[in-house]
Amino acid sequence: MLDRKIYQIYKEGCDVSIFLRDQQRWIEDARIIGIEGDIVTIRYEMDEDYENSSWEEFVRLDSIGAVSRKLASVPRGYTDLLVSDECPEAEQIYPRHQDQDL
Repeated sequence: MLDRKIYQIYKEGCDVSIFLRDQQRWIEDARIIGIEGDIVTIRYEMDEDYENSSWEEFVRLDSIGAVSRKLASVPRGYTDLLVSDECPEAEQIYPRHQDQDL
């Protein structure tokens, strides 16, 4: 089941977080760039000591314990969220009314 999900994520090309069971660590904001047999190629970037480095790892499919994808992100702190005028009123965070000026 997990191998089908990994293949689907690979085809979609989205960023994911991957847990490697054998190393007991998470790889954040990674991209699956290839699958060949039971080998998965993962590319990700890391910031260490003010240096950006790009890594590419080959991991076995059975060493992947979990894969998660970020659905959305919200900035920390107080900020006004952007809301589209085309969004249906029932789905708006703060419903707008015709007679109300913001």
